[in-house]
Amino acid sequence: MHHITVLLAEAVEALAIRPTGTYVDGTFGRGGHSRRILESLGPEGRLIALDRDLDAVEAGSTLGDPRFEIVHARFSGLQSVLSTRGITRVDGVLLDLGVSSPQIDEAVRGFSFRFDGPLDMRMDTGSGEPASVWLARADCDEIARVIRDYGEERFARQIAQAIVTARLQQPIETTGQLARIVAAAVRTREPGQDPATRTFQALRLHVNRELEEIEAVLPQALQLLNPGGRLVVISFHSLEDRLVKRFMRSQAVPPEIPRGIAVRENERPSPRLRLVGKAARPSAGEVAANPRSRSAVMRVAERTAA
Repeated sequence: MHHITVLLAEAVEALAIRPTGTYVDGTFGRGGHSRRILESLGPEGRLIALDRDLDAVEAGSTLGDPRFEIVHARFSGLQSVLSTRGITRVDGVLLDLGVSSPQIDEAVRGFSFRFDGPLDMRMDTGSGEPASVWLARADCDEIARVIRDYGEERFARQIAQAIVTARLQQPIETTGQLARIVAAAVRTREPGQDPATRTFQALRLHVNRELEEIEAVLPQALQLLNPGGRLVVISFHSLEDRLVKRFMRSQAVPPEIPRGIAVRENERPSPRLRLVGKAARPSAGEVAANPRSRSAVMRVAERTAA
Protein backbone atom coordinates (compact mmCIF):
# COMPACT_ATOMS: atom_id res chain seq x y z
CA MET A 1 0.00 0.00 0.00
CA HIS A 2 1.24 3.49 -0.88
CA HIS A 3 1.80 5.53 2.27
CA ILE A 4 -1.03 8.00 2.91
CA THR A 5 -0.25 10.68 5.46
CA VAL A 6 -2.87 10.72 8.22
CA LEU A 7 -4.53 13.99 9.29
CA LEU A 8 -2.30 15.84 6.84
CA ALA A 9 -4.13 19.16 6.56
CA GLU A 10 -5.29 19.10 10.19
CA ALA A 11 -1.83 18.52 11.64
CA VAL A 12 -0.11 21.23 9.61
CA GLU A 13 -2.92 23.67 10.30
CA ALA A 14 -2.59 22.90 14.02
CA LEU A 15 1.07 23.98 13.89
CA ALA A 16 -0.11 27.53 13.08
CA ILE A 17 2.99 28.01 10.94
CA ARG A 18 4.86 31.31 10.91
CA PRO A 19 6.53 31.82 7.52
CA THR A 20 9.88 32.71 9.11
CA GLY A 21 9.70 30.05 11.82
CA THR A 22 11.78 26.97 12.55
CA TYR A 23 9.93 23.64 12.73
CA VAL A 24 10.64 20.00 13.48
CA ASP A 25 9.03 16.97 11.88
CA GLY A 26 10.17 14.30 14.30
CA THR A 27 8.88 11.42 12.16
CA PHE A 28 9.51 12.10 8.47
CA GLY A 29 8.16 8.79 7.14
CA ARG A 30 7.62 9.50 3.47
CA GLY A 31 7.42 13.25 3.94
CA GLY A 32 3.74 14.07 3.65
CA HIS A 33 3.69 16.42 6.60
CA SER A 34 7.13 17.88 5.78
CA ARG A 35 6.12 18.76 2.24
CA ARG A 36 2.97 20.51 3.46
CA ILE A 37 4.94 22.42 6.11
CA LEU A 38 7.41 23.60 3.47
CA GLU A 39 4.50 24.90 1.38
CA SER A 40 3.56 27.16 4.31
CA LEU A 41 7.08 28.37 5.09
CA GLY A 42 8.62 31.46 3.56
CA PRO A 43 12.18 31.74 2.18
CA GLU A 44 13.59 32.34 5.68
CA GLY A 45 11.74 29.44 7.27
CA ARG A 46 13.48 26.23 8.29
CA LEU A 47 12.41 22.61 8.74
CA ILE A 48 14.46 19.89 10.41
CA ALA A 49 13.13 16.34 9.97
CA LEU A 50 14.21 13.24 11.89
CA ASP A 51 13.69 9.57 11.20
CA ARG A 52 15.34 6.42 12.53
CA ASP A 53 14.46 4.48 9.36
CA LEU A 54 17.21 4.68 6.73
CA ASP A 55 14.69 4.21 3.92
CA ALA A 56 12.83 7.30 5.14
CA VAL A 57 16.07 9.28 5.34
CA GLU A 58 16.88 8.27 1.77
CA ALA A 59 13.44 9.42 0.65
CA GLY A 60 13.89 12.74 2.44
CA SER A 61 17.29 13.34 0.89
CA THR A 62 15.64 13.77 -2.51
CA LEU A 63 13.57 16.81 -1.50
CA GLY A 64 16.24 19.27 -2.58
CA ASP A 65 14.84 22.23 -0.64
CA PRO A 66 17.46 24.56 0.95
CA ARG A 67 15.09 25.22 3.88
CA PHE A 68 14.96 21.52 4.70
CA GLU A 69 17.32 19.01 6.31
CA ILE A 70 16.69 15.39 7.24
CA VAL A 71 18.69 13.66 9.98
CA HIS A 72 19.02 9.95 10.70
CA ALA A 73 18.14 9.93 14.40
CA ARG A 74 15.60 8.81 16.96
CA PHE A 75 13.41 11.66 18.08
CA SER A 76 14.56 11.07 21.66
CA GLY A 77 17.76 12.77 20.47
CA LEU A 78 15.89 15.90 19.41
CA GLN A 79 17.74 18.41 21.59
CA SER A 80 21.12 16.98 20.61
CA VAL A 81 20.28 17.09 16.89
CA LEU A 82 19.18 20.71 17.12
CA SER A 83 21.99 21.92 19.38
CA THR A 84 24.63 20.65 16.95
CA ARG A 85 22.96 22.90 14.37
CA GLY A 86 22.91 25.91 16.65
CA ILE A 87 19.16 25.72 17.18
CA THR A 88 17.95 26.37 20.73
CA ARG A 89 14.33 27.31 20.06
CA VAL A 90 11.72 26.20 17.54
CA ASP A 91 8.20 27.31 16.65
CA GLY A 92 6.60 23.90 16.31
CA VAL A 93 7.18 20.17 16.75
CA LEU A 94 5.15 17.51 14.94
CA LEU A 95 5.26 13.83 15.92
CA ASP A 96 3.38 11.24 13.86
CA LEU A 97 3.87 8.11 15.93
CA GLY A 98 3.79 4.43 14.96
CA VAL A 99 4.83 2.70 11.75
CA SER A 100 4.42 3.77 8.13
CA SER A 101 2.74 1.78 5.39
CA PRO A 102 6.07 1.02 3.64
CA GLN A 103 7.37 -0.51 6.86
CA ILE A 104 4.24 -2.64 7.29
CA ASP A 105 3.99 -3.71 3.66
CA GLU A 106 7.61 -4.78 3.13
CA ALA A 107 7.83 -8.42 4.19
CA VAL A 108 11.57 -8.15 4.82
CA ARG A 109 10.95 -5.64 7.64
CA GLY A 110 8.98 -8.22 9.64
CA PHE A 111 6.34 -5.88 11.04
CA SER A 112 3.28 -7.71 9.76
CA PHE A 113 1.95 -11.25 10.05
CA ARG A 114 0.19 -10.74 6.69
CA PHE A 115 3.51 -11.28 4.90
CA ASP A 116 5.88 -14.10 5.73
CA GLY A 117 9.33 -12.65 6.20
CA PRO A 118 12.22 -12.36 8.66
CA LEU A 119 11.03 -11.57 12.19
CA ASP A 120 12.89 -8.27 12.49
CA MET A 121 10.56 -5.36 13.43
CA ARG A 122 13.35 -2.81 13.87
CA MET A 123 12.63 0.68 12.59
CA ASP A 124 16.38 1.23 12.31
CA THR A 125 17.75 -1.96 10.78
CA GLY A 126 21.30 -0.78 11.41
CA SER A 127 21.07 -0.94 15.18
CA GLY A 128 19.37 -2.76 17.98
CA GLU A 129 18.14 -6.31 18.31
CA PRO A 130 15.69 -8.02 15.90
CA ALA A 131 12.54 -9.47 17.46
CA SER A 132 13.72 -12.99 16.57
CA VAL A 133 16.93 -12.55 18.59
CA TRP A 134 15.06 -11.21 21.61
CA LEU A 135 12.49 -14.05 21.49
CA ALA A 136 15.33 -16.56 21.38
CA ARG A 137 16.92 -15.35 24.62
CA ALA A 138 14.11 -13.86 26.76
CA ASP A 139 12.59 -16.04 29.46
CA CYS A 140 8.91 -16.90 29.69
CA ASP A 141 8.13 -14.27 32.33
CA GLU A 142 9.74 -11.48 30.33
CA ILE A 143 7.96 -12.44 27.11
CA ALA A 144 4.63 -12.62 28.94
CA ARG A 145 5.20 -9.21 30.54
CA VAL A 146 5.98 -7.52 27.22
CA ILE A 147 2.98 -9.07 25.46
CA ARG A 148 0.69 -8.22 28.37
CA ASP A 149 1.89 -4.65 29.00
CA TYR A 150 2.52 -3.52 25.42
CA GLY A 151 -0.12 -5.61 23.65
CA GLU A 152 -2.79 -5.51 26.35
CA GLU A 153 -3.16 -9.22 25.60
CA ARG A 154 -5.14 -11.29 28.11
CA PHE A 155 -3.58 -14.52 26.82
CA ALA A 156 -0.01 -13.24 27.28
CA ARG A 157 1.04 -16.08 29.57
CA GLN A 158 -0.27 -18.80 27.25
CA ILE A 159 1.41 -17.17 24.24
CA ALA A 160 4.73 -16.83 26.06
CA GLN A 161 4.65 -20.47 27.11
CA ALA A 162 3.85 -21.52 23.53
CA ILE A 163 6.79 -19.48 22.22
CA VAL A 164 9.21 -21.00 24.73
CA THR A 165 8.00 -24.50 23.90
CA ALA A 166 8.19 -23.92 20.13
CA ARG A 167 11.71 -22.50 20.18
CA LEU A 168 12.97 -25.72 21.76
CA GLN A 169 12.02 -27.47 18.51
CA GLN A 170 13.40 -24.84 16.11
CA PRO A 171 14.33 -21.13 16.14
CA ILE A 172 11.42 -18.72 15.58
CA GLU A 173 12.81 -16.66 12.73
CA THR A 174 9.84 -15.67 10.53
CA THR A 175 6.62 -13.75 10.98
CA GLY A 176 4.65 -16.73 9.71
CA GLN A 177 6.09 -19.02 12.39
CA LEU A 178 5.22 -16.61 15.17
CA ALA A 179 1.71 -15.95 13.83
CA ARG A 180 0.97 -19.70 13.76
CA ILE A 181 2.29 -20.18 17.32
CA VAL A 182 0.13 -17.34 18.62
CA ALA A 183 -2.97 -18.51 16.73
CA ALA A 184 -2.67 -21.94 18.34
CA ALA A 185 -2.33 -20.41 21.81
CA VAL A 186 -5.14 -17.83 21.66
CA ARG A 187 -8.53 -19.44 22.34
CA THR A 188 -10.82 -16.57 21.35
CA ARG A 189 -10.44 -13.20 19.69
CA GLU A 190 -12.65 -10.24 18.81
CA PRO A 191 -14.42 -10.59 15.45
CA GLY A 192 -12.26 -9.33 12.60
CA GLN A 193 -9.03 -9.27 14.59
CA ASP A 194 -6.24 -11.72 13.86
CA PRO A 195 -5.05 -13.63 16.96
CA ALA A 196 -1.50 -12.35 16.39
CA THR A 197 -2.38 -8.63 16.24
CA ARG A 198 -1.70 -7.79 19.87
CA THR A 199 1.47 -9.88 20.10
CA PHE A 200 3.02 -8.32 16.99
CA GLN A 201 2.14 -4.85 18.28
CA ALA A 202 3.72 -5.61 21.65
CA LEU A 203 6.96 -6.90 20.15
CA ARG A 204 7.23 -3.90 17.83
CA LEU A 205 6.77 -1.45 20.71
CA HIS A 206 9.33 -3.33 22.79
CA VAL A 207 11.99 -3.83 20.11
CA ASN A 208 11.92 -0.14 19.18
CA ARG A 209 11.38 1.15 22.73
CA GLU A 210 8.62 3.30 21.32
CA LEU A 211 6.94 4.28 24.57
CA GLU A 212 10.29 5.17 26.14
CA GLU A 213 11.04 7.31 23.07
CA ILE A 214 7.79 9.24 23.55
CA GLU A 215 8.49 9.78 27.25
CA ALA A 216 11.93 11.13 26.34
CA VAL A 217 10.94 13.49 23.54
CA LEU A 218 7.93 15.28 25.04
CA PRO A 219 9.86 17.22 27.73
CA GLN A 220 12.49 18.13 25.13
CA ALA A 221 9.85 19.52 22.78
CA LEU A 222 8.39 21.60 25.61
CA GLN A 223 11.82 22.98 26.46
CA LEU A 224 12.55 23.89 22.84
CA LEU A 225 9.28 25.62 21.96
CA ASN A 226 9.11 29.39 21.70
CA PRO A 227 6.11 31.04 23.38
CA GLY A 228 3.19 30.47 21.04
CA GLY A 229 4.90 27.45 19.47
CA ARG A 230 2.82 24.34 19.00
CA LEU A 231 3.34 20.68 19.87
CA VAL A 232 1.25 18.41 17.63
CA VAL A 233 1.21 14.65 18.25
CA ILE A 234 -0.65 11.96 16.29
CA SER A 235 -0.97 8.62 18.08
CA PHE A 236 -2.29 5.30 16.79
CA HIS A 237 -2.37 3.27 19.98
CA SER A 238 -4.02 3.80 23.36
CA LEU A 239 -0.71 3.44 25.22
CA GLU A 240 0.89 6.14 23.07
CA ASP A 241 -2.07 8.47 23.38
CA ARG A 242 -2.22 7.98 27.14
CA LEU A 243 1.38 9.19 27.50
CA VAL A 244 0.74 12.22 25.31
CA LYS A 245 -2.52 13.13 27.02
CA ARG A 246 -1.05 12.84 30.52
CA PHE A 247 2.00 14.91 29.61
CA MET A 248 0.03 17.71 27.98
CA ARG A 249 -2.50 17.84 30.79
CA SER A 250 0.20 17.83 33.47
CA GLN A 251 1.90 20.82 31.83
CA ALA A 252 -1.38 22.67 31.29
CA VAL A 253 -1.89 23.22 35.04
CA PRO A 254 0.21 25.58 37.17
CA PRO A 255 3.07 24.00 39.14
CA GLU A 256 2.12 23.27 42.73
CA ILE A 257 3.28 25.73 45.35
CA PRO A 258 4.83 24.05 48.42
CA ARG A 259 2.56 24.16 51.44
CA GLY A 260 3.25 26.93 53.88
CA ILE A 261 4.67 29.35 51.29
CA ALA A 262 2.68 32.56 50.85
CA VAL A 263 2.44 33.78 47.26
CA ARG A 264 0.57 36.81 45.93
CA GLU A 265 -2.08 36.07 43.33
CA ASN A 266 -0.15 37.87 40.60
CA GLU A 267 2.98 35.87 41.47
CA ARG A 268 1.40 32.45 41.12
CA PRO A 269 3.23 30.34 38.52
CA SER A 270 1.48 29.83 35.20
CA PRO A 271 1.19 26.55 33.29
CA ARG A 272 3.77 25.97 30.57
CA LEU A 273 1.29 24.61 28.03
CA ARG A 274 -2.16 25.57 26.86
CA LEU A 275 -4.30 22.80 25.40
CA VAL A 276 -5.61 23.67 21.93
CA GLY A 277 -9.00 22.23 21.09
CA LYS A 278 -10.10 18.68 21.77
CA ALA A 279 -8.50 15.46 20.61
CA ALA A 280 -9.09 15.21 16.84
CA ARG A 281 -9.76 12.08 14.82
CA PRO A 282 -9.86 11.40 11.08
CA SER A 283 -13.13 12.11 9.31
CA ALA A 284 -15.32 9.29 8.04
CA GLY A 285 -14.13 10.13 4.54
CA GLU A 286 -10.47 9.81 5.49
CA VAL A 287 -11.07 6.48 7.21
CA ALA A 288 -12.94 5.20 4.15
CA ALA A 289 -10.04 6.24 1.90
CA ASN A 290 -7.36 5.03 4.31
CA PRO A 291 -8.58 2.39 6.81
CA ARG A 292 -5.23 2.48 8.62
CA SER A 293 -6.10 5.97 9.86
CA ARG A 294 -9.09 4.78 11.89
CA SER A 295 -7.26 4.61 15.25
CA ALA A 296 -5.44 7.95 14.89
CA VAL A 297 -5.81 10.61 17.60
CA MET A 298 -4.25 14.06 17.33
CA ARG A 299 -3.56 16.26 20.35
CA VAL A 300 -2.30 19.85 20.22
CA ALA A 301 -0.79 22.12 22.87
CA GLU A 302 0.74 25.60 22.73
CA ARG A 303 3.72 26.87 24.72
CA THR A 304 2.87 29.73 27.02
CA ALA A 305 5.21 32.50 28.09
CA ALA A 306 5.69 30.88 31.50
